[in-house]
Amino acid sequence: MVEIISCFLIAVALSMDTFSLSLGLGTYNIKQKDCLKLSLMVGVMHFLMPLIGNNIGSNLINFFSINSNRLLGFILLFLAINLFISLLKDETLEADVSLLGMFFFSFGVSIDAFSTGLGLHAITSNIFLATTIFSITSFLFTLLGLLIGKFASTKLGKKASILGFILLLSISVYHLCK
Repeated sequence: MVEIISCFLIAVALSMDTFSLSLGLGTYNIKQKDCLKLSLMVGVMHFLMPLIGNNIGSNLINFFSINSNRLLGFILLFLAINLFISLLKDETLEADVSLLGMFFFSFGVSIDAFSTGLGLHAITSNIFLATTIFSITSFLFTLLGLLIGKFASTKLGKKASILGFILLLSISVYHLCK
């Protein structure tokens, strides 16, 4: 049960940047069909990227005999710091809803899922369950962000990123102290 809760909390934290960017993208009044396509693509990438990261991470951990809890803690701390830095920047988002644009958006917001996959086996031995949770959560957060983006102000996007930062920081401290 603790594994599922940890995976869900990480999924929420990983999905916060996607939610924030989706809020901004949603203000461009993207068609419902494109909202669904983009959300599905983000969900698929949040499934695949941790799997790839996990395979690479397992090989690195076995080769270098690294403590996987500490590795995950440092990775999540790194992600939290990056999210905090991006909060300090004032970046504008351009809407490109072509298939290639959707791919780059999906890939960009899934890089952190790849990094998380590097130390994922420190949380759970059921990697498929974790990546499924990541995928479904990111799909829902992306879709929700796109739909809410039509009505929400930009302040909500920043609040979502702040929550993601707090979650990532908390989970990273937990794994570093474990």
